[in-house]
This record gives sequence, C-alpha cells and structure tokens, in this order.
Amino acid sequence: MARYIPNTNEQQVEMLHAIGVKNIEQLFDIIPKAVKFNGLLNIPGGLTEMEIIKYFSSLANLNKTTDDYICFLGAGAYDHYVPSVIDHMLSRQEFYTSYTPYQPEISQGMLQAIFEYQTMICQLTSMDACNASMYDGPTALAEACVMAYSTQKRKNKILLLDSIHPEAKQVVSTYLQYRDVDIVQTTLETLVDDIDENTACLCVQTPNYYGQVEKLKELGEAIHKVKGLLVVYTDPISLGILQPPGDFGADIVVGEGQVLGNPLAYGGPYLGFFAVTGKLVRKMPGRIVGQTVDTEGKRAFVLTLQAREQHIRREKATSNICSNQSLNALAATIYLSVIGKKGIKDIAKRCLVNAHYTYEQLIDTGLFEKVSDKPFFKEFVVKCKANVSKINDHLIENGFLGGYDLGDGLWLVAVTEKRTKEEIDLFVKVAGEVV
Repeated sequence: MARYIPNTNEQQVEMLHAIGVKNIEQLFDIIPKAVKFNGLLNIPGGLTEMEIIKYFSSLANLNKTTDDYICFLGAGAYDHYVPSVIDHMLSRQEFYTSYTPYQPEISQGMLQAIFEYQTMICQLTSMDACNASMYDGPTALAEACVMAYSTQKRKNKILLLDSIHPEAKQVVSTYLQYRDVDIVQTTLETLVDDIDENTACLCVQTPNYYGQVEKLKELGEAIHKVKGLLVVYTDPISLGILQPPGDFGADIVVGEGQVLGNPLAYGGPYLGFFAVTGKLVRKMPGRIVGQTVDTEGKRAFVLTLQAREQHIRREKATSNICSNQSLNALAATIYLSVIGKKGIKDIAKRCLVNAHYTYEQLIDTGLFEKVSDKPFFKEFVVKCKANVSKINDHLIENGFLGGYDLGDGLWLVAVTEKRTKEEIDLFVKVAGEVV
C-alpha cells in the first residue's frame, strides 16, 4: 500500500490547472454559500511531541486496569497471568504485520507458528485437526453450528444447552437467523424430549457459564444416537486437569482463547479456537496450515484445504466471514510453549483450589448461600443476602472488581491462579461488610 504524502502548493496549482479551475474556492463553487462555513474552526493550536505525549499520557492514566484492582470478575473474560516473554516476542518486528501468510516462500516463520498453535490445541482438546484461529469464542461456536447444519443433510435443528454463555447464544442466533434452522434452547431435564432425528447438533459449554462442569459422556451418547454432532465450547485452561472433550466423542471443540496469554484488553481483541475430528476437517471454516516438503525435500508449511470464499465459489465456501486472529494465536502459542504440559496443569489446579477456597470462605460467613452441588472449576455462583450491586460498589471502593451480577441476588465469582490467600481473605471480608 502506497504511503499518503500531502501535496505541496506547487502540486495543488498544477492539479487545479489540469482540471481547469483557478483556485480551490472555485472548485467548491457548486456548494451553496448558505451551507458553507466561514471563519476558523475552534481547534487548539499544535503541540510539540513532548507536550502531546504528556497530554495523552494524562488521559491514559484516567483508565483503571486489573493492575489497579484485584479481579474476581469473569463471565467469559478472565484475569490470568500473562508471562512477560509474550509481549517481548510479539513486539518483534517480523510479527507486527501478521496478516494471512498467503506467500509461503516468504512466510515460513509465521506459518510454522500457526502450525504449532494448531498442534497444541489438538493436544489440549484431543481432536484431530484445528484451524488457524477465529475471531473469538462465541463466533467459533456459531461457525460450529453452521458447520453442523451444513454437514448434517436434511437436519435443521440446533440444540443449545441453556447453561451456555448468553452472549454466545445470541451470536449463534445472529449467524443463523437467515438460514432454515430451528434453534432450540434446552436443559438437561428437557433434553430427552427435545432431541430427535432432525437434530443436527447439540452444543454444550463446559465449564459452563456458571462455572460448572457438565457430564459430556451422557450428552455425547444422547446426540450420537440420532447421528447428530456434539459441539463442545470449553475453557482451554480447564483442560489442564479435566479430561479433554475429544475423549468423550466430541465432534467439534471450540472456545475462547483469551485465557492463553492474552490480556483482558477491555474486551478484545481475542481469539477463538476451532478443532474437529478427522472426518470433518474438509468442512472446517477458516484457514488451516499444513506441513509438507519443498522441492529440496525440506520440511515446509503452507495454507491447505482452502475452502474459503477467496478461493472457491461463495455458495460453496465453508465460511464467508471468519478470520484468523494470528497475532493473538501467536500469543497463545508462546504461552503454551512457555508454560508447557506441567505448567498448564499447575495453573488449572491453582484456579481450582483458589475458587473452592473462596467459595467455602463465602459460605462460612453465613452471608452467602449455596446454589448448586454441581462440581465447578474456577467460577461459581452464590446467593447473596444483600444487594449484589451494593456489594460490587463497596468492593470497587476498596480496590476489588467483584463478581458478575446475574440478577435475583445471584453472584458469579471467578478466581484465577493470580489470586493469593491474603487477597481472597480480604475479598471475603470486604464483601461481607455490606451485608
């Protein structure tokens, strides 16, 4: 792309002469004088570089981040530790413009990084193939539903378990609103009645929106009896200690990859991961990096199975709007490489222990009540005896980001590996002060 260079006065005169007008005012004579602005705009004068840096730094300092608050807020975006090596590696200039590497002969580094990302996601989820990433978790779930509908001929029912994140369900509805699809929200109790031979897929989130772990084996058996697909939306950190969805017969596994070395960043950009069984790989949306050999027999990487709208007829494409979040996926790749198998297991265990300790301490105060006996990972719901918004307001005044207000006195609290015992104890104490 050519750079924009402002033209000089001489160039302006030359251009005006070429189009046959004397000056710029004459060029705009067609505009009625009544609507023209006369005078000077109320814009302050220019600043030096030093002055403008001070000005914008003062504005930036008005923002509060998770460095300013101790975070117990989750509901889809989580305050995990991001190793400093990630920013260091992402700041290397060869990764600055990490657009799709269409020219493999000059993009082997980025292609290999994406290939390693795909490999590690497959290992985490116990699936056969993974794409190069997607916009975020909810859009990955929506694409999974589109894929299930497209591959399951003559089936047009999509079942969404009600414990899926409500915003993810909204994205699914938006994606599918102009297709001949019947989207049905179901529960574990009504699933038997809702599932039938017309069901293309069953979507389940585990750990779910409320932090609870779902029983994938029974759900997988139920959908596979009618030859539908099991779509699992999961937290990759939980797979450090939980059995992967692929072991329970999941056909498509998707999720939000923000937790893999990406900061909260006020809601984005994030990345969605998308993994499938071998029989579905040719129907998978997005870009896929494959391994091959070059003309000299050396290991090489290329984009493969490119069934996207740029490469084939639009109506035949696996997707028309998905994209590759390669810089975010690179962060996830570095994160998984740095922490390794033992690291992700340790982080998951720490989340589990911290969350259960926080839960027990809140219940022991007598000011919060148990809502469910289902097992949970790093997030849980309690019933508050005081107004949830008042609790959160009091917490933020004392340096905490409280849990998410679900309404009806229900409080969704998230606890990651970053939280210490001292922070948790103080959180419980301050939360209890409102009651």
